[in-house]
Amino acid sequence: MRTINSGTALLLVDIQHDFLPGGALAVPHGDEILPIIASLQPQFDHIVATQDWHPAHHGSFSTNHPGTQPGQQIDLDGLSQILWPVHCVEGTEGADFPDTLDRSRWKAVFKKGQNPKVDSYSGFFDNARRGDTGLRTHLLLQGVRRVCIVGLALDYCVKYTAIDARSLGFETLVLTDATRAVNLQPEDGKRALEEMKAAGIICLDSKNLTRYV
Repeated sequence: MRTINSGTALLLVDIQHDFLPGGALAVPHGDEILPIIASLQPQFDHIVATQDWHPAHHGSFSTNHPGTQPGQQIDLDGLSQILWPVHCVEGTEGADFPDTLDRSRWKAVFKKGQNPKVDSYSGFFDNARRGDTGLRTHLLLQGVRRVCIVGLALDYCVKYTAIDARSLGFETLVLTDATRAVNLQPEDGKRALEEMKAAGIICLDSKNLTRYV
């Protein structure tokens, strides 16, 4: 099997129990990406992951705003915020990675969403860009110039991670067969792909990866 050099990193976004079927904020068909990621990981020298890691009193949880329901929008410390069910609470099983996901060769895990006053979709920054996870610095120090992004969910954390990666100067690829969308609105996943392509992000099936790396 051809190995992709360390100048290219595989970035696994939020592949956690709560985003998989049966989880608190399950992404439809999210488990379908697991065998694809299993086949991708051996091809990469450099693999990193992000992990949603919320305090129980996080402001994005509808239960912390009496009278609200998941899916509603509120103002959270000056930013528009979609309210979600309680998910990926620090230290819980829901925040952990599935056992079927091989972590033996991961270089680092970057936790996000720890500030209760702001949500964090991107693996690089929180939504207000007040907090930096350290992912950018890590990639630069390791000589990474290109990132291949997979994970959950396409229309939120994958999209925002990809857009930030591109804006920071990384060549950015999203492997579309290794991600799935929440689709609060039926076309959200499709719109996310359009937004990413407009930002200069390459969106392709993982079977075509060798054309680019």
